[in-house]
Amino acid sequence: MTDFIGFAGVACVLFAYYWQQTKGVGDDDWRHPVINGVGAVLLLVSLVFKPNPASVLIEFCWFAISIIGLIRALRNRQRAKVEKASTTSS
Repeated sequence: MTDFIGFAGVACVLFAYYWQQTKGVGDDDWRHPVINGVGAVLLLVSLVFKPNPASVLIEFCWFAISIIGLIRALRNRQRAKVEKASTTSS
């Protein structure tokens, strides 16, 4: 089961990276950091059963960066809504 969780985590991270490189990701798209974050959490769960300190560190950092990206995307999304509302009401 832990191998499946680990492979699912790798699939999420690889998909997000592929998506970013091929389609590009808007700075207000919250889905990209969420997929990366889910992948990092799944990999961290798999590492609980087969610990590897370097891998734990990189996945913790990957998750933290994903949280930063999610916050940034949500702020940009909110900013775009405010700008759109102000231009349509003028």
